[in-house]
Amino acid sequence: MAEETRANRQRLLGLVNGFMLSQAIYAFTALGLADLIGDGRSMAADLAAAIKADATAVNRLLRALAAAGVLDEDEQGGFALTPLGDGLRQGAPGSLAGWTSLVGSENFWANWGALTDCVRTGKTGWQLRLGVGAWDYRAQHPEENRRYDRAMVSLTSASADTVAEDYDFSRFRTIVDVGGGRGTLIAQILGRNSAATGVLFDQPQVVEGAALLLKAHGVFERCQVVGGSFFESVPKGGDAYLLKSVLHDWYDGDAVRILETVRAAMRPGAVLLVVERVLEPPNEGLSGKLGDLNMLVNPGGIERSRDEWRALLAAGGFALSEIHPTRGPYNMLESAPV
Repeated sequence: MAEETRANRQRLLGLVNGFMLSQAIYAFTALGLADLIGDGRSMAADLAAAIKADATAVNRLLRALAAAGVLDEDEQGGFALTPLGDGLRQGAPGSLAGWTSLVGSENFWANWGALTDCVRTGKTGWQLRLGVGAWDYRAQHPEENRRYDRAMVSLTSASADTVAEDYDFSRFRTIVDVGGGRGTLIAQILGRNSAATGVLFDQPQVVEGAALLLKAHGVFERCQVVGGSFFESVPKGGDAYLLKSVLHDWYDGDAVRILETVRAAMRPGAVLLVVERVLEPPNEGLSGKLGDLNMLVNPGGIERSRDEWRALLAAGGFALSEIHPTRGPYNMLESAPV
């Protein structure tokens, strides 16, 4: 076998076996090992005793993650978190523990296992396996919904600072965050713009937990919290309407309905700010295109290219004026009603 072919086979094997590392990181997080290690260095036997697990198996898990750069293993067999692995601690800035706990969960894993049939049918894993959509299933299973909410907070926490810093929000007096979850992003924005006020809008059961987060950021007095459905109406009176990671959850028909609802609430001169991935050209942007496959198998939405975003916004009554990149995976698509 030629050397180039051999190298390609090894690279392909690494791609095929990528799920092993994902599950190892999930197990590490689910067992709470990142928080147990903390800022120190721990022996596998001590960690195993703390979680009542098999010491040899814990050591095998930890040494694999050390080889991946998540942990550092010393000559005495002690393990410490690397800067990479620190992102798995619950309280770490931009922690991805919540997202990791969703990615490795039973339903998420099973939905990805149905990818072949999802591609054949265009249906989600939820629909194929359980005969119900993701949103309906979560509404019927509170723990699944809580896991999903924690994952969304985790993802937003990992990118909110770059969105808040990399776009100039200072020209807006009132910013309405539509589908803003627990308020992670609006809190970051208001924290950097002391003259602005905000409105956090999401489903009532979602915004229930927002007050604590907004108070922790010192912006509660400047942010109104409103519950409702963005398919019905959204609060009026904003200078800017923010939609972060909302429209990608929906195919075009429903996404246009959301845009039309927002447009109906906007006063003259208001701006729409859509924070989403913009798919890169052919042969580029693996992360975004894998994210698009996740939209296929899980919520039933879609990631979009620049041209697709322009067409969707136009269908909802908006003209795309500019795309602002951020240092994270998202772009700010600035639009105005037409």
